[in-house]
Amino acid sequence: MTSKTILVVDDEQDLLDLIEYNLKKEGFNVLKAENGVEALKVAKENIPGLVLLDIMMPKMDGLEVCDKMRSDANLKHIPIIFLTARGDEKTEVEGLDTGADDYVTKPISTTKLISRIKAVLRRFDETEDVPNKLSVHDIEIDKDRYVVTRGNEEFQLPRKEFELLYYLAGRKGKVKDRQTLLNKVWGDNIYVVDRTVDVHVRKIREKLGDHYIETVKGVGYRFKE
Repeated sequence: MTSKTILVVDDEQDLLDLIEYNLKKEGFNVLKAENGVEALKVAKENIPGLVLLDIMMPKMDGLEVCDKMRSDANLKHIPIIFLTARGDEKTEVEGLDTGADDYVTKPISTTKLISRIKAVLRRFDETEDVPNKLSVHDIEIDKDRYVVTRGNEEFQLPRKEFELLYYLAGRKGKVKDRQTLLNKVWGDNIYVVDRTVDVHVRKIREKLGDHYIETVKGVGYRFKE
């Protein structure tokens, strides 16, 4: 997978061509698909660095494509941005809950769209010198496989829960406020409330136990030293 390869999925040929032209001007490689079924086929054959995905498409809509990608071991880590004419809050929430990393409403200028793409890619490329495999306390967090291991037991956490755990564990002992966690894990272009962090921490604790992530009242969370 290379972050310089973008898969653009839309059933409007003129829009596909316009986005392809502008992405190539910025130095990206571009793959194209005109429906959801074709998108999955192309993604599996040529794993892209990011998918720009329409929602309303023939054969298979974008929400289903996103859901299938998040369920595929080889595709689930690829960042996905929805680019759609559906601007209602219900669909946006559904799209983000399905696992998208950003949600962009048409029409949008190609300059702004490329800026959003670069922002998502920066977030995924930003490692801050944290290794992909972390051994903390009695667990191992493997970012390459998106798996948490404790002894002989493996935990397959949903993507955002895993990324939140990995981010905190990689900065063990450092307190991170909710807004920082939202920006680093969900992205600064996505509107989600502080409560989202609390819910994900609770779910992590339910699966792994409450002795890893510590609540710092009035501030945020930290991974216990």
